[in-house]
Amino acid sequence: MSYFGQTKGTELEKQIAQLATGEAVGGAMYYALAKVAKEQFGLEEVAKEFIELGNQETNHGAFYALLNGRYPYDEKTFWQMVRGLSKAEYKGEGNVNQLADKLASIGVDEKAVEQVREFALQEKHHGEVTKAILDKYAPDDEENNSDKPRYVCAVCGFEYVGDLDKEPADYKCPICGCAKGVFKQA
Repeated sequence: MSYFGQTKGTELEKQIAQLATGEAVGGAMYYALAKVAKEQFGLEEVAKEFIELGNQETNHGAFYALLNGRYPYDEKTFWQMVRGLSKAEYKGEGNVNQLADKLASIGVDEKAVEQVREFALQEKHHGEVTKAILDKYAPDDEENNSDKPRYVCAVCGFEYVGDLDKEPADYKCPICGCAKGVFKQA
C-alpha cells in the first residue's frame, strides 16, 4: 500500500501541511546558514554539515507533502505537472534576470546580483533538464491534447492543463504556492 495522499481529507491534513511547509523552510534555513558559515566565517566543514541538514529537511517536507497528496502520484497528472514545471523553469530565467536588474538598480551588492544572475541560468538549465526528461520518458499524447483548457500561473508560469474549476477552492500553484485565482486561461 502506498502512503501517497493518505492524510488528505483526514483530521491530520492541516498538521501534515504545516509540517511540510516547516520542513521546506527549515531546508532553506540550513542552506542559508551554510552560506553564512562558508562566506562570512570560512567554515567549510560547518557549511557541508548544514547543507546535509538542509537536504534532510527538504526530504522531510517532500514526504509530508506527498502524504497529503500535494503532488501528483498518478502517471497522467505526474507528466502534466512536469510539463507545467518545465515551462515555468524556462520562464523563470527571464523573471530572475529581471529581479537581478532591479536589485542592481537599487544598489544591491554586485556579488549578490551576480549570484541571482547565476540562479537565472540555473532556472534555464532546470527547464532544459525537465524538457529532456519529457522528451525521453513522457507519453506523447498528453502534449498534443489541445482540446483541454490551459491555465498559466501569472506569478511563476506553471501551466495547468484541464478544468481548473474542478480543483478545490484552496488549490495552490504547486511551484510558487499562489492561490488558483492568479491563474489566467492561456
